[in-house]
Amino acid sequence: MSKILVSDPIAQEGIDILSQVAHVDVQTKLSEAELVKLIPEYDALMIRSGTQVTKAVLEAAKALKIIGRAGVGVDNIDVQMATRQGVLVVNSPEGNTVAAAEHAIAMMLALSRHIPDANQSLKAGQWDRKKFTGVEVYKKTLGIVGLGKIGAHVATIARAMGMRLLAYDPFLSSERVEQLGCQLVEMDILLREADYITLHLPKTAETLHMINAEALDKMKPTARLVNCARGGIVDEAALAEALQAGKIAGAALDVYESEPLGESALMALGKEMVLTPHLGASTAEAQVNVAIDVAEQIRDVLLGLPARSAVNIPGLRPDILERLRPYLQLAETLGNLVSQLAGGRIQSLDVKLQGDLASNESQPIVIAALKGLLFDALQERVNYVNATIEAKERGIRLTETRDASIKDYSGSLHLTAEGSLGGHSVTGAILGDNEVRVTNIDGFPINVPPNRYMLFTLHRDMPGVIGKIGSLLGSFNVNIASMQVGRKIVRGDAVMVLNMDDPLPDGILEEITKVAGIEDAYVVTLPQ
Repeated sequence: MSKILVSDPIAQEGIDILSQVAHVDVQTKLSEAELVKLIPEYDALMIRSGTQVTKAVLEAAKALKIIGRAGVGVDNIDVQMATRQGVLVVNSPEGNTVAAAEHAIAMMLALSRHIPDANQSLKAGQWDRKKFTGVEVYKKTLGIVGLGKIGAHVATIARAMGMRLLAYDPFLSSERVEQLGCQLVEMDILLREADYITLHLPKTAETLHMINAEALDKMKPTARLVNCARGGIVDEAALAEALQAGKIAGAALDVYESEPLGESALMALGKEMVLTPHLGASTAEAQVNVAIDVAEQIRDVLLGLPARSAVNIPGLRPDILERLRPYLQLAETLGNLVSQLAGGRIQSLDVKLQGDLASNESQPIVIAALKGLLFDALQERVNYVNATIEAKERGIRLTETRDASIKDYSGSLHLTAEGSLGGHSVTGAILGDNEVRVTNIDGFPINVPPNRYMLFTLHRDMPGVIGKIGSLLGSFNVNIASMQVGRKIVRGDAVMVLNMDDPLPDGILEEITKVAGIEDAYVVTLPQ
């Protein structure tokens, strides 16, 4: 009989499901050393956020088939190592959707009617109705930033409350937005027109301090901000200053840059500020939902059935996985690269398997490319199971082609993405020792390994351009790790690719585009 270790507190309903197919041990608050000692005898591990599933734990997990995370985030799991060890990782990306959406709505209403302060005042023996006169949300404009599952549920509730809905989501088609009863607008318009703004997007390099002093200055003085998504999306210092100065009417936060929230200017604010300690998913129903969801997936996998929310690679036999693993990494890298080059709202993706790769099983490679394409928009919410569904919901047209006649490498992968800002193509191959290489950008031949920080330029092939870019980067203290130029004809157009040790500082890209001969420039930051 299989054995399952539950190393964090989960709802009894989840344990009951696990007990249908295995012997279940519940041991919580284990140290890494204790977990390393215990894990060899278990076929499955179920956790929440407390347990750290490290490389050492996975190396010791000789019998482990699956790790189930009762929740969304998998930062406490070494997913790369788990994949290398052939261990499936599953999570519950939708189990707390309703809880998080309802909390955002509750925060908006509590802020509008001063409920927390009125409650405190009454309990202190006061009866000051005039002091707590609020505002109605009916017929007000709600700006929803991020229309994923949680944002979409917020839209449904707010629409029923009689609110006008604006939405900003650069990765969603206008058709899908209209289905939700929203009007798709640019961020500047949303900031200027919304009476309420609610955030529902992941924390990334692009969304860090998305709501900063500049954004707050664009908002109405009567506007109110709600963040129940991720800490760091809002610049808390700038928000405190804006509230103190009366630039906006109020804000409600459930998440913070540093948790638990310590000393903060936000704590000194009055009824214009509502704070809760990261309660978005803290409902009895949500805890039961994620426990049931993940327990069912663990049960199914132990019975030989597929998982529905795999974070890494589901349903592949070990021999196929071993053969395709380098190409899955290639596909995911190229998908992320072409997404950032194309920018804007991606409308279509063509995946072409070339050379010897054309004779391989294509589905996992196509899914890996979609996962990379959608990563910047969805972060940990996109995986090998839901990438196709997420792409379809965003109106992305997918085509798959094969061309065995192309023999530039033993096997190569070519992706073409068309978006609202134009189209781009990338090609890559696997070289010796399973090394990923980018071999072509928009028809220009190159040969570079992907890097965390990359700069791509389209420029005229003329003397001095490369030197000027190098000097400019040096003046900003950016160190160049490698550089390569690809061209079709002498003194025509050329592509330059720079791998950098550091991210580009703010403002430098604009300076690069001013260099004589530079026609366009793109910064790409690939996941680590």
